[in-house]
Amino acid sequence: MYKKKIFVTGHKGLVGSSIVRILNKNNKYRILTRERDKLDLLNQNEVKKFFRNNKPDIVIHAAGKVGGILHNSTYPAEFIFQNSQMALNIINCSYSYKIKKLINLGSACIYPKFAKQPIKESYLLDGKLESSNEAYAIAKILSLKMTEYYKKQYKSNFISLQPTNLYGTNDNFNIKSGHVIPALINKFHEAKIKNSKSVEVWGSGKAKREFLFVDDLARSIEFLINKKIKHNIINVGSGEEITIKNLSKLIASIVGFKGKINFNKKYPDGTPRKIVDTTILKKMGWKYQTKLKEGISKVYQSYKN
Repeated sequence: MYKKKIFVTGHKGLVGSSIVRILNKNNKYRILTRERDKLDLLNQNEVKKFFRNNKPDIVIHAAGKVGGILHNSTYPAEFIFQNSQMALNIINCSYSYKIKKLINLGSACIYPKFAKQPIKESYLLDGKLESSNEAYAIAKILSLKMTEYYKKQYKSNFISLQPTNLYGTNDNFNIKSGHVIPALINKFHEAKIKNSKSVEVWGSGKAKREFLFVDDLARSIEFLINKKIKHNIINVGSGEEITIKNLSKLIASIVGFKGKINFNKKYPDGTPRKIVDTTILKKMGWKYQTKLKEGISKVYQSYKN
Protein backbone atom coordinates (compact mmCIF):
# COMPACT_ATOMS: atom_id res chain seq x y z
CA MET A 1 0.00 0.00 0.00
CA TYR A 2 1.31 3.43 -0.95
CA LYS A 3 1.97 5.66 2.04
CA LYS A 4 1.49 9.38 1.53
CA LYS A 5 4.77 11.21 2.07
CA ILE A 6 4.35 14.12 4.48
CA PHE A 7 7.21 16.60 4.82
CA VAL A 8 7.15 18.28 8.25
CA THR A 9 9.42 21.31 8.63
CA GLY A 10 10.68 22.24 12.07
CA HIS A 11 10.36 18.66 13.35
CA LYS A 12 12.61 19.32 16.36
CA GLY A 13 10.52 22.24 17.61
CA LEU A 14 7.51 22.36 19.90
CA VAL A 15 4.93 22.12 17.09
CA GLY A 16 6.83 20.00 14.57
CA SER A 17 7.83 17.30 17.07
CA SER A 18 4.22 16.96 18.20
CA ILE A 19 2.96 16.69 14.60
CA VAL A 20 5.52 13.98 13.83
CA ARG A 21 4.63 12.07 17.01
CA ILE A 22 0.87 12.18 16.31
CA LEU A 23 1.12 11.38 12.57
CA ASN A 24 3.58 8.52 13.15
CA LYS A 25 0.77 6.68 14.97
CA ASN A 26 -1.03 6.46 11.63
CA ASN A 27 0.54 3.85 9.34
CA LYS A 28 -0.99 5.50 6.25
CA TYR A 29 1.78 8.11 6.25
CA ARG A 30 5.52 8.21 5.71
CA ILE A 31 6.95 11.20 7.54
CA LEU A 32 9.84 13.11 5.96
CA THR A 33 12.07 15.30 8.14
CA ARG A 34 15.50 16.87 7.81
CA GLU A 35 17.98 18.24 10.33
CA ARG A 36 18.88 21.91 9.96
CA ASP A 37 22.47 21.07 8.94
CA LYS A 38 21.13 18.81 6.15
CA LEU A 39 18.50 21.24 4.82
CA ASP A 40 18.67 25.02 5.27
CA LEU A 41 15.11 26.29 4.75
CA LEU A 42 16.50 29.79 4.21
CA ASN A 43 18.34 28.54 1.12
CA GLN A 44 16.02 28.41 -1.90
CA ASN A 45 18.23 26.07 -3.93
CA GLU A 46 18.50 23.56 -1.09
CA VAL A 47 14.72 23.58 -0.62
CA LYS A 48 14.16 23.08 -4.38
CA LYS A 49 16.60 20.17 -4.40
CA PHE A 50 14.83 18.52 -1.46
CA PHE A 51 11.41 18.78 -3.13
CA ARG A 52 12.78 17.55 -6.46
CA ASN A 53 14.52 14.51 -4.93
CA ASN A 54 11.92 13.48 -2.32
CA LYS A 55 8.61 14.39 -3.99
CA PRO A 56 6.43 14.82 -0.89
CA ASP A 57 2.64 14.55 -1.28
CA ILE A 58 1.80 16.84 1.63
CA VAL A 59 3.78 19.61 3.32
CA ILE A 60 3.23 20.85 6.86
CA HIS A 61 5.23 24.02 7.44
CA ALA A 62 5.89 24.25 11.18
CA ALA A 63 9.42 25.67 11.15
CA GLY A 64 10.07 29.18 12.36
CA LYS A 65 12.07 31.46 14.57
CA VAL A 66 9.96 31.88 17.71
CA GLY A 67 10.22 33.44 21.16
CA GLY A 68 8.53 35.49 23.84
CA ILE A 69 7.87 39.23 23.99
CA LEU A 70 11.41 40.18 25.06
CA HIS A 71 13.09 38.04 22.40
CA ASN A 72 10.76 39.39 19.70
CA SER A 73 11.39 43.02 20.56
CA THR A 74 15.20 42.51 20.81
CA TYR A 75 15.72 40.71 17.48
CA PRO A 76 12.98 41.99 15.11
CA ALA A 77 15.14 41.87 11.96
CA GLU A 78 15.96 38.19 12.50
CA PHE A 79 12.31 37.37 13.17
CA ILE A 80 10.96 39.06 10.04
CA PHE A 81 13.71 37.86 7.68
CA GLN A 82 13.99 34.23 8.75
CA ASN A 83 10.24 33.57 9.03
CA SER A 84 9.49 35.33 5.73
CA GLN A 85 12.29 33.63 3.81
CA MET A 86 11.36 30.14 5.01
CA ALA A 87 7.72 30.70 4.04
CA LEU A 88 8.64 32.07 0.59
CA ASN A 89 10.79 29.01 -0.14
CA ILE A 90 8.39 26.36 1.20
CA ILE A 91 5.19 27.79 -0.28
CA ASN A 92 6.62 28.49 -3.73
CA CYS A 93 8.26 25.04 -3.91
CA SER A 94 4.99 23.44 -2.83
CA TYR A 95 3.39 25.07 -5.87
CA SER A 96 6.26 24.38 -8.28
CA TYR A 97 6.45 20.69 -7.38
CA LYS A 98 2.66 20.21 -7.39
CA ILE A 99 2.20 19.32 -3.71
CA LYS A 100 -1.28 17.88 -3.12
CA LYS A 101 -1.79 19.82 0.12
CA LEU A 102 0.12 22.43 2.10
CA ILE A 103 -0.77 23.26 5.69
CA ASN A 104 1.00 26.44 6.76
CA LEU A 105 1.23 27.12 10.48
CA GLY A 106 0.65 30.76 11.37
CA SER A 107 -0.04 32.36 14.73
CA ALA A 108 -2.85 34.24 16.43
CA CYS A 109 -0.44 37.19 16.83
CA ILE A 110 -1.33 38.14 13.23
CA TYR A 111 -4.54 39.73 14.48
CA PRO A 112 -4.86 43.39 15.55
CA LYS A 113 -3.88 44.27 19.12
CA PHE A 114 -7.37 45.54 19.95
CA ALA A 115 -9.39 43.13 17.83
CA LYS A 116 -12.91 42.29 18.94
CA GLN A 117 -13.02 39.12 21.02
CA PRO A 118 -13.23 36.26 20.28
CA ILE A 119 -11.14 36.90 17.18
CA LYS A 120 -12.63 35.76 13.88
CA GLU A 121 -10.49 34.94 10.86
CA SER A 122 -12.07 37.91 9.04
CA TYR A 123 -10.49 40.38 11.50
CA LEU A 124 -7.07 40.04 9.84
CA LEU A 125 -5.60 43.44 8.84
CA ASP A 126 -8.49 45.19 10.60
CA GLY A 127 -6.28 47.27 12.90
CA LYS A 128 -2.81 47.92 14.31
CA LEU A 129 -0.65 44.99 15.43
CA GLU A 130 0.86 44.52 18.88
CA SER A 131 4.23 46.32 18.58
CA SER A 132 6.24 43.91 20.76
CA ASN A 133 5.99 41.06 18.23
CA GLU A 134 5.13 43.01 15.08
CA ALA A 135 8.06 41.65 13.03
CA TYR A 136 7.05 38.03 13.66
CA ALA A 137 3.39 38.85 12.97
CA ILE A 138 4.15 40.55 9.64
CA ALA A 139 6.20 37.53 8.51
CA LYS A 140 3.30 35.24 9.43
CA ILE A 141 0.80 37.48 7.60
CA LEU A 142 3.04 37.26 4.53
CA SER A 143 2.96 33.45 4.66
CA LEU A 144 -0.81 33.44 5.15
CA LYS A 145 -1.40 35.79 2.22
CA MET A 146 0.91 33.71 0.04
CA THR A 147 -1.17 30.57 0.66
CA GLU A 148 -4.34 32.58 0.00
CA TYR A 149 -3.10 34.08 -3.28
CA TYR A 150 -1.62 30.82 -4.58
CA LYS A 151 -4.97 29.20 -3.88
CA LYS A 152 -6.76 32.03 -5.69
CA GLN A 153 -4.49 32.23 -8.74
CA TYR A 154 -3.31 28.63 -9.17
CA LYS A 155 -6.10 26.72 -7.36
CA SER A 156 -3.44 25.27 -5.06
CA ASN A 157 -4.72 23.20 -2.13
CA PHE A 158 -3.07 25.45 0.46
CA ILE A 159 -4.44 26.51 3.86
CA SER A 160 -3.09 28.40 6.88
CA LEU A 161 -3.91 27.47 10.46
CA GLN A 162 -3.77 30.17 13.13
CA PRO A 163 -3.24 28.48 16.50
CA THR A 164 -3.69 30.34 19.75
CA ASN A 165 -0.84 30.41 22.33
CA LEU A 166 0.72 26.95 22.39
CA TYR A 167 2.54 25.01 25.08
CA GLY A 168 3.85 21.46 25.31
CA THR A 169 6.47 18.98 26.44
CA ASN A 170 9.18 19.94 23.94
CA ASP A 171 9.06 23.66 24.67
CA ASN A 172 11.77 26.29 25.19
CA PHE A 173 12.03 26.80 28.95
CA ASN A 174 14.50 29.68 28.77
CA ILE A 175 13.22 32.51 30.99
CA LYS A 176 14.29 35.25 28.55
CA SER A 177 13.45 33.69 25.17
CA GLY A 178 10.67 31.23 26.04
CA HIS A 179 6.92 31.70 25.94
CA VAL A 180 4.98 32.43 29.11
CA ILE A 181 4.06 28.91 30.31
CA PRO A 182 7.49 27.22 29.95
CA ALA A 183 9.28 30.35 31.23
CA LEU A 184 7.06 30.44 34.34
CA ILE A 185 7.50 26.70 34.94
CA ASN A 186 11.26 27.27 34.90
CA LYS A 187 11.00 30.31 37.20
CA PHE A 188 8.77 28.67 39.78
CA HIS A 189 10.73 25.40 39.76
CA GLU A 190 14.05 27.20 40.32
CA ALA A 191 12.48 29.29 43.08
CA LYS A 192 11.16 26.14 44.75
CA ILE A 193 14.59 24.43 44.59
CA LYS A 194 16.30 27.52 46.05
CA ASN A 195 13.56 28.07 48.67
CA SER A 196 13.06 31.62 47.37
CA LYS A 197 10.48 33.74 49.18
CA SER A 198 9.14 35.34 45.99
CA VAL A 199 9.05 35.12 42.19
CA GLU A 200 8.86 38.07 39.81
CA VAL A 201 6.45 37.79 36.87
CA TRP A 202 6.74 40.31 34.03
CA GLY A 203 3.75 42.56 33.40
CA SER A 204 0.71 43.50 35.47
CA GLY A 205 -0.84 40.03 35.42
CA LYS A 206 -4.11 41.46 34.05
CA ALA A 207 -3.66 40.37 30.42
CA LYS A 208 -5.93 37.50 29.39
CA ARG A 209 -4.70 34.64 27.25
CA GLU A 210 -6.00 31.45 25.69
CA PHE A 211 -3.72 28.40 25.62
CA LEU A 212 -3.75 25.16 23.63
CA PHE A 213 -1.77 22.00 24.35
CA VAL A 214 0.37 21.40 21.27
CA ASP A 215 -0.79 17.79 20.80
CA ASP A 216 -4.31 19.15 20.29
CA LEU A 217 -3.00 21.32 17.45
CA ALA A 218 -1.29 18.25 15.96
CA ARG A 219 -4.56 16.33 16.19
CA SER A 220 -6.36 19.18 14.39
CA ILE A 221 -3.82 18.90 11.55
CA GLU A 222 -4.35 15.13 11.35
CA PHE A 223 -8.10 15.84 11.30
CA LEU A 224 -7.76 18.31 8.40
CA ILE A 225 -5.22 16.47 6.21
CA ASN A 226 -7.76 14.57 4.10
CA LYS A 227 -10.64 17.06 4.25
CA LYS A 228 -11.66 19.34 1.41
CA ILE A 229 -11.42 22.86 2.78
CA LYS A 230 -12.80 25.99 1.15
CA HIS A 231 -11.41 28.38 3.80
CA ASN A 232 -8.04 30.12 3.47
CA ILE A 233 -7.54 30.62 7.21
CA ILE A 234 -8.71 28.50 10.13
CA ASN A 235 -8.26 29.38 13.81
CA VAL A 236 -7.29 26.61 16.24
CA GLY A 237 -7.88 27.17 19.96
CA SER A 238 -9.42 25.92 23.19
CA GLY A 239 -12.01 28.67 23.61
CA GLU A 240 -10.97 29.13 27.27
CA GLU A 241 -9.03 32.08 28.66
CA ILE A 242 -7.16 32.91 31.85
CA THR A 243 -5.40 36.01 33.25
CA ILE A 244 -1.62 35.86 33.54
CA LYS A 245 -2.10 36.36 37.28
CA ASN A 246 -4.28 33.27 37.60
CA LEU A 247 -2.02 31.34 35.23
CA SER A 248 0.94 32.19 37.48
CA LYS A 249 -0.96 30.94 40.52
CA LEU A 250 -1.91 27.73 38.70
CA ILE A 251 1.69 27.02 37.65
CA ALA A 252 3.00 27.84 41.14
CA SER A 253 0.47 25.36 42.57
CA ILE A 254 1.42 22.59 40.10
CA VAL A 255 5.14 23.14 40.72
CA GLY A 256 4.66 23.37 44.49
CA PHE A 257 6.02 26.89 45.00
CA LYS A 258 4.62 28.38 48.23
CA GLY A 259 6.13 31.89 48.12
CA LYS A 260 4.84 35.28 46.97
CA ILE A 261 4.26 36.27 43.33
CA ASN A 262 5.26 39.85 42.43
CA PHE A 263 4.13 41.41 39.15
CA ASN A 264 6.62 43.84 37.55
CA LYS A 265 4.61 46.44 35.65
CA LYS A 266 7.75 47.85 34.01
CA TYR A 267 7.49 45.02 31.47
CA PRO A 268 4.80 45.15 28.75
CA ASP A 269 1.65 43.04 28.93
CA GLY A 270 1.36 42.73 25.18
CA THR A 271 -2.16 42.44 23.79
CA PRO A 272 -4.67 42.96 26.67
CA ARG A 273 -6.91 40.04 25.68
CA LYS A 274 -6.62 37.33 23.07
CA ILE A 275 -8.98 34.44 22.41
CA VAL A 276 -9.70 33.07 18.94
CA ASP A 277 -13.07 32.17 17.46
CA THR A 278 -12.98 28.48 16.50
CA THR A 279 -16.47 28.25 14.95
CA ILE A 280 -15.17 27.05 11.55
CA LEU A 281 -13.22 24.14 13.05
CA LYS A 282 -16.00 23.21 15.49
CA LYS A 283 -18.54 23.05 12.66
CA MET A 284 -16.23 20.62 10.89
CA GLY A 285 -16.39 18.37 13.96
CA TRP A 286 -13.11 19.04 15.78
CA LYS A 287 -12.72 19.84 19.50
CA TYR A 288 -9.68 20.17 21.74
CA GLN A 289 -9.07 17.53 24.42
CA THR A 290 -6.50 18.71 26.98
CA LYS A 291 -7.56 20.98 29.85
CA LEU A 292 -5.02 23.60 30.97
CA LYS A 293 -4.24 22.09 34.39
CA GLU A 294 -3.76 18.63 32.86
CA GLY A 295 -1.55 19.98 30.08
CA ILE A 296 0.68 22.06 32.37
CA SER A 297 1.05 19.08 34.72
CA LYS A 298 2.26 16.96 31.77
CA VAL A 299 4.72 19.68 30.75
CA TYR A 300 6.09 20.02 34.29
CA GLN A 301 6.62 16.26 34.62
CA SER A 302 8.47 16.29 31.31
CA TYR A 303 10.54 19.31 32.39
CA LYS A 304 11.61 17.61 35.64
CA ASN A 305 12.62 14.45 33.81
